[in-house]
Amino acid sequence: MTARQVVAIDGPAASGKSTVAKVVAERLGVPFVSSGLLYRAATLVARSVGDGQPSAQELVEALKGRDVQLQARQDGNVIQLDGRDITEQLTQHGIDEQVSRVASMPDVRAWVDARLRDIEGPFVIDGRDMGTAVFPDAVAKVFLTADPEVRARRRVGERDQAFDEVVKAIIARDAKDAKQSAPASDALKVDTSRLSIDDVVTRVMAHVQDKFHAKQAAS
Repeated sequence: MTARQVVAIDGPAASGKSTVAKVVAERLGVPFVSSGLLYRAATLVARSVGDGQPSAQELVEALKGRDVQLQARQDGNVIQLDGRDITEQLTQHGIDEQVSRVASMPDVRAWVDARLRDIEGPFVIDGRDMGTAVFPDAVAKVFLTADPEVRARRRVGERDQAFDEVVKAIIARDAKDAKQSAPASDALKVDTSRLSIDDVVTRVMAHVQDKFHAKQAAS
């Protein structure tokens, strides 16, 4: 991969996109970027603004006054807020409940997108509209999905919630995120419900290599 080339892996919550993106990045020898962490960081900041339910304008103004940094690594990402590592705080249940509302704010999405586009390439990135809105010219695009029950089983071990509650939360978040979760027309679409991580990675790597070869042949 050369500078500024991007592999965009999109999909709903717990579809496997972060895990797959990390493995693909490792095999390509490039960094992995988790766009969702920036939305979660913005959500954490939102909880400290006013009554914890700021308007988009209030939140963006608050974000401008804070130093939010994403450190991209092949084995994961670190988010720092004003020089303090807040990564572990970003998986709290309270963040899960509020992040869709924050991520739906156009001004906040613009704030996140601007930071993502400033990251030096090449890299693999996961999210919900990376291949459509943020990096429409990505060299390769992938969209992963899975049944809500399957995604809930994957997530329940990470959250202090009952399985049924996680299923309901995932379905509700899918509805809220529907606009941002639409796949790009030229994306490889993979249902990961009954596939192993290795199976998914194999399909994604084949797609990425095909796209690289086609790009080289056209240049």
